[in-house]
Amino acid sequence: MHRMHNESRIKNGPQTTGATIHWASQYDFHTGLLGLGTNGRNSRMVIDLAQIRPGDKVLDVGCGTGSLTLTAQSHAGPGGKVVGIDAAPEMIEVARKKASRSGLEVVFEVGLIEKLDFPDATFDVVISRLAIHHLPDDLKHRGFAEILRVLKPGGHLFIADFKSPANPILKHITSALVGSHMMQTNVWSQPAMLADAGFVEVTSGPTRSVFLAFVSGKKPGN
Repeated sequence: MHRMHNESRIKNGPQTTGATIHWASQYDFHTGLLGLGTNGRNSRMVIDLAQIRPGDKVLDVGCGTGSLTLTAQSHAGPGGKVVGIDAAPEMIEVARKKASRSGLEVVFEVGLIEKLDFPDATFDVVISRLAIHHLPDDLKHRGFAEILRVLKPGGHLFIADFKSPANPILKHITSALVGSHMMQTNVWSQPAMLADAGFVEVTSGPTRSVFLAFVSGKKPGN
């Protein structure tokens, strides 16, 4: 993907029918409180579950302010390459600043899940946390097809997405974070969508987080 430093593009961002969060600084504060910050307990858990290994090429879709992306880079190591994309230019601006401060060589770009600007078979792993629920179902289908395209044969997708906690206090906190109006579908509808897109070995289940479940699938091949 070409770097997008054009100020008008950064300000306006690409057009998408998915919900886009623009309050980057507040988002970073709230997610940090929930352990979703760079190398926070939730970020480490997601990367461990995604089985990112040294040397992997990784794409983080809907990367927000880049906390999970930067954590992925610490696992992929100097031999790996990690890219984060988000539809919100404000998120990418914050993510780039965080990458600069961290000294990690992570690429952050404004981009859309439904139109990934990468060649076929580029990545070993695609990850996404708290992003897919922002998309209407037609965009999910298009996005999953694009992810399958950019994965290498045998590569896999790992999604960590919102599930409603049973605890009413935690439910209120997570609803305030993600916005109930943005939750277009339940995470448990995503496995069937992955299978429809052509993923194999599709699995799903709970995580150690009270507000995240996981869905994963593999691209057929090696």
